[in-house]
This record gives sequence, C-alpha cells and structure tokens, in this order.
Amino acid sequence: QVQLVESGGGLVQAGSSLRLSCATSGRTGSTGFVGWFRQAPGKEREFVAAILRINDDTDYAKSVKGRFTISRDNAKNTVYLQMNSVQPEDTAVYYCAGSFGGGYVRDPRVYQYWGQGTQVTVST
Repeated sequence: QVQLVESGGGLVQAGSSLRLSCATSGRTGSTGFVGWFRQAPGKEREFVAAILRINDDTDYAKSVKGRFTISRDNAKNTVYLQMNSVQPEDTAVYYCAGSFGGGYVRDPRVYQYWGQGTQVTVST
C-alpha cells in the first residue's frame, strides 16, 4: 500500500513563497512519476507539475512555469513543490499523486495514488 501525505499549505500574501511537501511511504521504485495537481472551488482538478523517478525530468503547467519548481529527495522519500511569486489565482487545494506506470503525466487518470490535499490560500 502506498501512502502520500502533503504538508506545507497555508495562508500567504501575494508575491511570497511557499514550499509544499509530499511524503511517500509503502512501495518504492524507479519507475513512474509523481505529480502535483490543484483544485480551486468550483473548478476541475488541474495539473501543476510532475517529476519522473527514472531521470528527474520535469513538466510544468504553463500557468506556473518559471514560478514553481518540483523536486525530490530520494533519501527522505519526499517530493517538494517550491512555489514562488504566488498569486491569488494559485489559491486551491493542492494534491500530490503517484504512478508506477506510464502515461501522460498531465492526465490525473494515470495516477494510482493520491494524497488528501493541502490548502493554499493567497491573499492580496
């Protein structure tokens, strides 16, 4: 059984920084990828960023590219999302998700494991 636990969310002012963490436990491996998604009230869940386990290649949504950075610490089994220059439109519940298979990293349907989410609220 794989468990993902997010942390690091909170209330911040626009223009500030925040780092989210996703601690994983259970199955480990070098295949697949880990992604971050977010869901704002009344909106569909959307892709934010992903990192491949095999070579640390990354992918970002256009809306966060250049501001957010995804990374991972294998020794701690943790994936991070560094969020810089956050804006009110970044307000959402952020979810960490994991897949040990293949597929399009931006498609939430290819992920087998999900965390419970952490709330990020950006004030003006």
